[in-house]
Amino acid sequence: MPILLMSVLSLSRFQFAMTTLFHFLYVPLSIGISLVVAIMETTYVFTKKEIYLKMTKFWSKIFLLSFAVGVVTGIIQEFQFGMNWSNYSRFMGDIFGAPLAIEALLAFFLESVMLGVWMFTWDTFKPSIHVIFIWLTWFASALSALWILAANAFMQHPVGFMINIKTGRARLTNFWSVLANPQLWREFPHVLFGSFTTGAMVVAGMAAFGLIWKQNREFHMKSLRVALLVGLLSSVATIAAGDLQTRYIMNDQPMKFAATEAIYKNTSSPASWRLVALIDTKDKKVTESIDVPYLLSILSYHKLSGSVKGMDEVNKELHAEYDKKFGKDMNYYVPVKTLFWSFRVMSGGGVFIALICLLGLFFSRPKKNTLLKKRWLLWSLGFSTFLPFIVNSCGWLITEMGRYPWVVYGLQTVSDAVSPTSTVAGLLFTNIVYFLLFSFIGVFMFYYSRRVLQAGPDQADQDNEEDIYSSGSSKKGAYN
Repeated sequence: MPILLMSVLSLSRFQFAMTTLFHFLYVPLSIGISLVVAIMETTYVFTKKEIYLKMTKFWSKIFLLSFAVGVVTGIIQEFQFGMNWSNYSRFMGDIFGAPLAIEALLAFFLESVMLGVWMFTWDTFKPSIHVIFIWLTWFASALSALWILAANAFMQHPVGFMINIKTGRARLTNFWSVLANPQLWREFPHVLFGSFTTGAMVVAGMAAFGLIWKQNREFHMKSLRVALLVGLLSSVATIAAGDLQTRYIMNDQPMKFAATEAIYKNTSSPASWRLVALIDTKDKKVTESIDVPYLLSILSYHKLSGSVKGMDEVNKELHAEYDKKFGKDMNYYVPVKTLFWSFRVMSGGGVFIALICLLGLFFSRPKKNTLLKKRWLLWSLGFSTFLPFIVNSCGWLITEMGRYPWVVYGLQTVSDAVSPTSTVAGLLFTNIVYFLLFSFIGVFMFYYSRRVLQAGPDQADQDNEEDIYSSGSSKKGAYN
């Protein structure tokens, strides 16, 4: 009976993974689409062309909804630490709480206030002043991500702490070391540029559907070009930041890196890169694979030579280092298949996004715009709306599952972090409730976004005017 195989640990892990992945769908979207909206409003300020103001107001509807959903799912995620991971909270609370508190009191507060000011002052400030508020909103959202990732980076690479022998808890000894954590400054740019790509591709994809449906062609064509430009630049930057992070992980968390390449035995030099592989995790070997010569050495060392350490070798080193603390029976092998395929979806999806943005910009260039004749490209762009969410989720799976068996690398295992008071029945119930709740929110988000797109920018303008009218404002605004 499958239900009998469920444990508190497995259900807690599933619930946290479900909550985090769902939350992580909307946070990058919120950060990225706020950048696109800020660029559109800035373009209006400099060009005075009404279409850019219309674009700003139209796409801000998707931004505002993603922000709201991100807040709701973020609150649910906070509950996880106290409900299902109380041992982790006791052990890490002194350190984990500091960046989270700063994020809430400084970054999120600034983001919320500036967003409110931006939403309700269209008729109060001049355009050149009003645009500052959306840039501050975007800046605060990026700052918020920095603090969250500072906490996560500690879990990947603990620094600036000591273990209190009496309480058995980790205590922060150097706050600046947490901020200067090398893991943070490789993780943060990768996530941030990935967020820009997500926001850009959602705008580009929805604009492509607008063109397919033959709606407001000038509006959607300009929206598409702005989004594709942001998408191209940010996707290239994401790939570069990902390369930086991957090369760092190769030395800092070699088991995670070896798993993304399904390498059990140390490779020869030069090392080949596995495009696809059949992986036997039981016997710890790869039975079949298609290899590209030299490519793994090039990716790992940026040169034509160099071998890569395999998981078997890393496993021996981890046992030698941690057996006294965690015991000889500890399994240090991470979920290899998940990491191997997630890495290929993530990296392949990132390259695909960069290429499709380049193609879109080329065929929509002002002097010879033939994009409307390229139906295959419009449909590809349309379906690419969803691709960044898949790519981001794969990246998060690699980051979190590659840390197994630790929740805090080298300090606390996942099994030691779970709440002793949680029960299978309670977790099963909350898992079902969360799943239904997330499904409802996801369907609503999709339905609302599609409805906004079908209504078109003219309806968005009308809604904004009604909002201003209903607010009772009698001022002749700068945007009127």
